[in-house]
Amino acid sequence: MVAPPRRFGFLARRSFTFEEGLASGATRSHLRAAGLGTPSRGIRVPLGRQQKLLDRVRPYALLSSSGCISHVTAAQLHGMPLPWFDDEIRTIHITRPAHSAQPRRRNVIGHTNTLAPEDVMYIDGVPVTTPERTFLDLSAILGLDDLVAVADFLICWHDRPFEPPKAPIVPAGKLRSYVAGHHRVRGLNAARAAMELMRVGVDSRPETRLRLLLHRAGLPEFMTNFAIPGDPEVWPDLACEEYKTSGQYEGEIHQTTQKQLYDRNRDERSAARGWLQVKVYSADMRKGEAHVAGMFAKALRKQGWQG
Repeated sequence: MVAPPRRFGFLARRSFTFEEGLASGATRSHLRAAGLGTPSRGIRVPLGRQQKLLDRVRPYALLSSSGCISHVTAAQLHGMPLPWFDDEIRTIHITRPAHSAQPRRRNVIGHTNTLAPEDVMYIDGVPVTTPERTFLDLSAILGLDDLVAVADFLICWHDRPFEPPKAPIVPAGKLRSYVAGHHRVRGLNAARAAMELMRVGVDSRPETRLRLLLHRAGLPEFMTNFAIPGDPEVWPDLACEEYKTSGQYEGEIHQTTQKQLYDRNRDERSAARGWLQVKVYSADMRKGEAHVAGMFAKALRKQGWQG
């Protein structure tokens, strides 16, 4: 068996359909070469080649008449934070129009639904459900905390002096209106609950989890996107202004020397303004919600909270 000649370009770089291969000038023998895998019928993929998710799903979309990449796969393409590692998700979700046959092929999870034209966008020619439609589809799959993390990701915006402005993928009002405009959708109650719990200014899924566990513990509300006044301002992850208590989730990004120096300066400025700061690490989160909530309750009491 011989590999496809180099002159056939994309055949050696990304997944493609069998028909695309023939149209490029490759022979059937080339398309059965040892250097090509067959993840699903009618699809070829160059073995040992790293490729983007979009290139991997492209042939599946081409072969699914009127189909659209959706659900978890669309979430991956939009960069949404999921409770699983993206590289562990190998199946591809495709939605076809209601009353049509579901896609039945290896590595594909099929769905049928009536999607409005505005529910579909194109990413480099590949049809994908929009971020807001993808959020609604995920509401039937994810737990509430994980769904709120997706909502926080979509509506996040910043205009802070120490970094470039960040625009929301979907403005909060638009996402609320989109969810409110739907009825009799699986998972809709979860989507509505997430609308009540989402907040602007959250930078990561762990920050969402931290905020929600403090909310469930019945502690005073901790705000996001809050600036502690002063020159310069201090921007904690979470802030309870009434009791001058802030919270910081210390993820891996905080382990660099540059970030640690910035954090030390932030900590000193917070303390000088009468604020008590609680730092939370992944090890703390593994000890459970009661442990983390107790850390904050202790700090709040030092600042005058009666409990």
